Amino acid sequence: MRNKKLYLLIALVVLLAVLSGCTQIEQPITPDSTGFWNKYFVYPMSWFITFFSDLYNNNYGLAIVTVTIIVRLILLPLNVKQLRSSKAMQDIQPELKEIQKKYSSKDANTQQKLQEETMALFQKHGVNPIAGCLPIFVQMPILIAIYHAIMRTTAIKQDTFLWFQLGSPDPIFLLPLIAGAATFLQQKLMMGGNPAAQNPQMKVMLYVMPIMITVFAIFFPSALALYWVVGNVFMVAQTLFIRKPMMKDASTGGDKK
Repeated sequence: MRNKKLYLLIALVVLLAVLSGCTQIEQPITPDSTGFWNKYFVYPMSWFITFFSDLYNNNYGLAIVTVTIIVRLILLPLNVKQLRSSKAMQDIQPELKEIQKKYSSKDANTQQKLQEETMALFQKHGVNPIAGCLPIFVQMPILIAIYHAIMRTTAIKQDTFLWFQLGSPDPIFLLPLIAGAATFLQQKLMMGGNPAAQNPQMKVMLYVMPIMITVFAIFFPSALALYWVVGNVFMVAQTLFIRKPMMKDASTGGDKK
């Protein structure tokens, strides 16, 4: 199951890389820009950011903060589903381990039975392993659209917010460090109390993802780093507010038993 999710994620990354690469990053984005990607992703994002900047007296930094929060609010149902799926996966860990122990042999027939019983267990408890990937899948085209909107809208690219220019990397690397730290904290909260987090692969991802975000944010436009900072801080707050009631309900349910 993990391999299937990994292959699906890789395929999506490749697809988005091809889509983003097919557009000419040097060409300004306008209402007359042609192509599916330009018309339905890049230009609407550019227009959205510009719309809020007009409300803030041409402050594109505040506009990006606002757009980020709106995007996170739109994705909130998917993130809630992700948290619930993570909690459900945590609850079925004892049963899942029993099945894995029962079918520990590596021959093809045994592994097929393992997959069948694992899927039956997921269906029984309403667990959808793919649910944890949905927010990532949805965010990737949004992230690329924001990148293109920044680089292909001169007013956004050249605007300055706080100490950095939106279209250039952060000169003091503060935003990348905050983005990486917020990513680590958000993932740590997501994994908290989940036995699956003890998996070596999960532990590696806990550290690899924040490092990747930090490195990308160092070289990418500061506007993207700003998007990551605001988005991940929002996610930390969201996880705290949503996960706490879930854990409280689980604890209450356990006491009743």
